Amino acid sequence: MKKDRVFAEKKDRIEPFAFNREVTAVFDDMLTRSVPLYKESIQRQAQMTLGFFQEKTRIYDLGCSHGNLGILILEQFKNTPFSMVGVDSSEPMIEKYHARLEQVENSHQIDLVCGLLEKVAIENASVVLINLTLQFLDVKKRDHLIQKIYDGLLPGGVLLVTEKIIHNTASIDDLAQDFYRRFKRENGYSELEISQKRDALEKVLIPESIGVHKQRFLNAGFSAVDIWLKWFNFASMIAIK
Repeated sequence: MKKDRVFAEKKDRIEPFAFNREVTAVFDDMLTRSVPLYKESIQRQAQMTLGFFQEKTRIYDLGCSHGNLGILILEQFKNTPFSMVGVDSSEPMIEKYHARLEQVENSHQIDLVCGLLEKVAIENASVVLINLTLQFLDVKKRDHLIQKIYDGLLPGGVLLVTEKIIHNTASIDDLAQDFYRRFKRENGYSELEISQKRDALEKVLIPESIGVHKQRFLNAGFSAVDIWLKWFNFASMIAIK
C-alpha cells in the first residue's frame, strides 16, 4: 500500500481537493488513516447488501471509487448471481477499479460507469450504496438524488449511506473535530498535512447533520431510517423503503 503524502510538503497554493491520479495511487492508505472504522463499515455493508438483495434486481454503488466495497460484495455473494452498477466521476478511480476486476472471478457482474452519479438512472434496484460521496455533491442536488433513488428502489429495498457529519451543538461538534484530529495524528499525519488537507476540502466537502440526512430520507418516502454505526463525526445510515 503506497503511503499518502499528498499534503506532506508545504504548498504555496492549496488547490481544491480532487480524486486525481495522485490521490488514487494512495487512496487505500488515505482511507485507512483518515476514515475511522472504514473497514468495518464496508464489510458490514457488503453483508447487508447480500441480505437485502432481491433476485433479478440491481445493486448500485454511487461513488464507487476504486472498488473496495465492490470487491467485498463479490466475495459475499460467492456463486450467487447478481448485477451491480458502480458509478464514479473520477476516471483514474474507474481505471483502477477495472484493473482490479480483471484479477477476480465473476467480475462480469459489475458494470462500471464513469460519470456524475446524479445523472445515472436508478432502475429495478434492491440496494443502493453511497459511501462518503453525498458530501461532495452540491447541496441543492441532494434532495433530488435521494428522491430518484427512492423512486428506483423496489419495496423492501434499502439505501446505505456513510457520511462525514456535523453536529448542531457547538460543544459536541468541537469535541468530534478534536477527536478526529487526534485520530489523524495517531495514524501518522502531521499538523501540516491535517491543515493543508482541511483547506483543500473547504467548499468541496460540505457535511450535514444526521438530522438533515434523516429528514431528507423521510421526505423522499422511506419508511424506516436508522444509524447503525457512528464515530464522532462519521455516521453510517440505513433507509428502508
